[in-house]
This record gives sequence, C-alpha cells and structure tokens, in this order.
Amino acid sequence: MKMGFELNLSQTQKLIMTPELRQAIQILQFNNVELTDFINRQLEINPFLESVDNKSDASSNEEHVKENKESDEIDWRELAEKYDDFSYKSYERSADNENKQSFESYTSKKLSLKDHLMIQLGLTATTKKDKRIGEFIIESLDNKGYLGCSIQDISLLINEDVVDVERVLRFIQTFDPVGVASRNLSECLMIQLKEKGIQDKNAYIIAEKHLEDIATNKIQKIAKELHISVNRVQNIFDIIKMLEPKPSRGFIVDSDNIRYIVPDATIEKLNDEYLIIINDSYLPTLTINSYYKNMINELDDKEASKFLANKLNSSMWLIKSIEQRRMTLYKVIESILKFQRKFFDEGKMALKPLVLKDVADDIGMHESTISRATNGKYVQTPRGLYELKYFFASSLSETDGNGVSSTSVKSFIRKLIDEESSQKPLSDQKITEKLIDEGINISRRTVAKYRDEMRIPSSSMRKRY
Repeated sequence: MKMGFELNLSQTQKLIMTPELRQAIQILQFNNVELTDFINRQLEINPFLESVDNKSDASSNEEHVKENKESDEIDWRELAEKYDDFSYKSYERSADNENKQSFESYTSKKLSLKDHLMIQLGLTATTKKDKRIGEFIIESLDNKGYLGCSIQDISLLINEDVVDVERVLRFIQTFDPVGVASRNLSECLMIQLKEKGIQDKNAYIIAEKHLEDIATNKIQKIAKELHISVNRVQNIFDIIKMLEPKPSRGFIVDSDNIRYIVPDATIEKLNDEYLIIINDSYLPTLTINSYYKNMINELDDKEASKFLANKLNSSMWLIKSIEQRRMTLYKVIESILKFQRKFFDEGKMALKPLVLKDVADDIGMHESTISRATNGKYVQTPRGLYELKYFFASSLSETDGNGVSSTSVKSFIRKLIDEESSQKPLSDQKITEKLIDEGINISRRTVAKYRDEMRIPSSSMRKRY
C-alpha cells in the first residue's frame, strides 16, 4: 500500500450564497407591499435605478434647462408685460380634475375613542373641575374602553374628592358608546341593559354574578339558584349575548396594528376558463438611467468607474430578480389552479389534499422555492381572498382509498353543525359516525381538534332549552 504526501486536483460542485442570490431569495419572499418598500429604498441608494415617471420628469427638466442655456439673454421687459397681473387667482377646477378619483375619495377618517369622548365631554361639561376630572378619566381608559385604574387612585393623583370623581365617572358612562369607562365586564353589561330599558332584575343579577355560568352554558344551574324557569334564563342569555363586551370596538386605538392585504395575484373566470393576473401594475417600473450608464465609459478614474459598474450590475440584477419573482409566482399559481380546479368550480368541499412537493414536481422547482413563493402571498379569486398556503392541506384517507383534504373535512363538520337541532346538538362522536358514513376515516379526537380550530363550542355549550 502506497502512502505519502501528494497534491491532487479534484472538481466539486458547491452552492455559494452570493449577495445577488440572497437578494433574489429575499425578493421572492416579499409580498407586494414589502416589495414596494424595498424598491423605493433601492431607488434612493442606487443612482442607476429610476422609475418611468421619474424618468419622464427628469427628461422634461433637462429639456427645460437646455432651453434656458440656449437663450443667453432674457428680455425682462417683455416678460413683465406678458405677466402683468401678479395678483392671486382662485384655482379653477377643470373637467379632468373633477373626474379624477383618488383613494381618499372612497375612505373616511375615523376618530379614536378618546377623541370621540373628549368631544362629548367638551360639549356637556359645565365646570372646569368636571372637565379636568373627565379628561383624566378618559386618558386612563385601556384599549377595550375600560377604566384602567381605581377611583381612589384617580382621586390621589389629581387631588380631587372621591365623590366628585365617582360622579364624573357616572356621567362619562352615559356617553357614546354605551358601556365605556366601565370598571369591569359586569358593570359594562349592566349599563347596556339599563340603556336598553330592561326591567327584569334577574338579568342584572345574571350579568353581575353568573358570567362564568353564561360562558359554560349552565342554564339549569342559574335557573335553580334564581328560582325561575329555564326558558326565562335562556331569553336573558340571548339578550346578554347581544351586548357589546368591548366598547372600543369600531374606534381606532393607539395599539391597533392595522394590516392591509394587497392581493399579489388575481384569478378571474372567463366563460369556462380561469385567467391569472399578477398584480404588479402599481409597482414602480424600473429602468436604467442612461446618464450614469454613459458616464462609465467617459470617466478616467478607475475607482469611480468600478463603483458605477457595481451599481449598474446591482440594478440590472434587481430588475432581473423582480421579473423572475413574477414568473415564479405565475407558475406556482398556475399549478395550484390545475390541482385545485374543483375548488374554484364547486367550493371548499371540493378542496383536494396538496403538498409543496406536488407543485414543486409539477413546475420543476425545489420545495423551498415553492414555500418562499407562497408564504404571505394572497390571491383574489371568484370565491374570495385566500392566502396561497390555504390551498395546501393535509390528507385524510377515504374508504375507497382516495384522499380528502382537512379543509374539506372542516367544511363538512361546519355544515353538519349548521344543520343540527339546537335542542339536540351533535356530539363529536355523532359527527365522527356521520363522517364515516360518508366514507371519511376519522377519529373522534380529530373531529374535536378540527372543531376547536374553527372555534366551535362543544355540544353541551351549543344546546338550547
């Protein structure tokens, strides 16, 4: 056996994560809103990139500067005679401006809860003292519209009598929305019952002392303790469930993190065919600035030429990556449409089991690429707005050997519960038996898990007397 020290050459293939490749992967993961922000940042730092609108504006400015250079001498007297009227003139709306619509034409600005209450306080407070106490109470409300501290704490902080603070608090509790500035849920519900003119004292007792029993649907227990009929308790339950537990609902609060979903693609049905439209029309259209492009060949400084060459390559790679993202997204949605055609024709009950590998094999890409292309992306379809991840569902076996998606099973469970008798709701075992009769092999535990995921209460809590 020969042993020794030698130098041998060998060729191996390795994947190197270049900055360009990392950027392409990052762009593929972006949704439309994130991609717009990323493009705007690149427009600021890369002089070679410019949008079509900016280019047209720049060309018009260049022409304007060129015209000024050609006319070395300006006849100021002629210019003054031409513009002899320097007085202010009102803006005249043209027909084009009147017909032009903007996003603000269809939206309205909502008041925050505190601003809404401050307006009412300013219109109704009779003394500076009451206004000062009321402003402190309103500023102490939490995100749900409840008072976040006790009356004693407010009295000590603003150095006012507890009786006055209590009086102003009762006064604010009459403001719109009803139930605002309550100290707990029971007080909030009782204020709303009073505002609706409910005279039954049992309704106030249930709202004050039996909220946990309401949550667990223990109607018979409450009826026994209050010595009233079960039907009467059921009617009170229905009234209380119609009340608003969060007075701040419908108003903007400081901690609201409002997210707007912009569909990344749209699927439209034309006759019997479906058309896929990638929603990138509002994205900035990027081009290469010809001025800096020509400057590369004219500069003698090697460092400056190298800098401009790097920026040019970066801008060209960015444009290529955005176009590659568009094509990848189109192929993925086209493959999903092919696999889930019955869903678009019939609805949720026809959703088939689908995994990332199926789409990856269909379009010849890796599963990780499919995962990045579908994560956080939304598509507008004739049946509603869905995340692309929605069309990938696990499989449950049927008696004939085929598979059915978990989403279809959930839709079937919801349909059974919607059609059940309120006096005799279906138990998880009964639902399991009905699914088995339909040819779906499923356990009771899986039915209970799917029901919890859909936030459907158990049969004991769905029962009505």
